[in-house]
Amino acid sequence: MKLLQGKNAIITGGSRGIGKGIAQVFAEHGANVAFTYNSSAQSAEDLAKELEAKGVKAKAYQSNAASFEEAQKLIDDVNAEFGSIDIVINNAGITKDNLLMRMSEADFDKVIEVNLKSIFNMTKAVQRTMLKQRSGSIINMSSVVGVTGNAGQSNYAASKAGIIGFSKSMAQELGSRNIRTNVVAPGFIETEMTEKLDEKTVQGWRDSIPLKRGGKPVDIANTCVYLGSDLSSYVTGQVIHVDGGMHT
Repeated sequence: MKLLQGKNAIITGGSRGIGKGIAQVFAEHGANVAFTYNSSAQSAEDLAKELEAKGVKAKAYQSNAASFEEAQKLIDDVNAEFGSIDIVINNAGITKDNLLMRMSEADFDKVIEVNLKSIFNMTKAVQRTMLKQRSGSIINMSSVVGVTGNAGQSNYAASKAGIIGFSKSMAQELGSRNIRTNVVAPGFIETEMTEKLDEKTVQGWRDSIPLKRGGKPVDIANTCVYLGSDLSSYVTGQVIHVDGGMHT
């Protein structure tokens, strides 16, 4: 069963990693997909063609969600191209890890800008469309680190914790118009980035997880399908942990 048939979705940071996995699974469930990328135009175009081969409409947009002007232009462009916006997945994010004593102000500010302010930008930009439709699902990507904290990631943890507080506030503000806002908090997800780590480190992480394995992008994507579909029509303001039991 295609749970997202005919719905139009935007995925920020959708050309690789978790975002790419979400785009692929959304297309399999019948969603038309607009996704953003930062610099790799060829990879983005290849993904758009892959998604269209599944029988949906897909388009890549080079856009920086950390810029309010670019976020607003993205929403306007997608509205013009797709006709409506049913689902927004705010997935774009970065890390600039360091102990606080060594962390620069610039690295703190950049992580907050890209990870947290982008959520404000995209939500503010899309709310007019969703308010007119009187429907919409906003899915914001946090992290287990936003709940538990992590040494050497104070900037990242602060940004991901902020996403949770922002999303709960939006659930209360927008709920009366049938606009739902939820959070997905991934744990250790194996992507192209983790492939660069040594196997001993990765196995150590796996061993510390109750399910004894890392997650895959499809694990996050399946949760987003649920939150984007009508199956979750009475779910808003929630944080769903997809972490193999890291946070219990």
